[in-house]
Amino acid sequence: MAGGSAIRGSRVGAGPMGEAERGESAPREVFSYYCAKGHVTRPSFAVGDDREIPAEWDCTRCGLPGGLDPNNPPEPLRNEPYKTHLAYVKERRTEAEGQELLNEALDALRARRGFVAAE
Repeated sequence: MAGGSAIRGSRVGAGPMGEAERGESAPREVFSYYCAKGHVTRPSFAVGDDREIPAEWDCTRCGLPGGLDPNNPPEPLRNEPYKTHLAYVKERRTEAEGQELLNEALDALRARRGFVAAE
């Protein structure tokens, strides 16, 4: 006698899935998005009065933003390089201001340690 289940090899919900079981698919429209590298991405969107088609769509090949105009794709995003703390300080202060602050800090340090400034 062979043992086992009659539905061996299948899972819950498995079976022929077609239009009859799912219902009709919504009508769709395909749009082409063009990135700066010349790639084309074609997502589809449901047709309807209340739909909003995005102006940009990320390229599936390179990740750059793509636009609907093939002759004028959006500019690639500009990534700012990592800045150190010193780089941010230099943006806020001029060289002369930095030197003045440094001299003030050194004078205060020398005064705390008991050193006399040579003049």
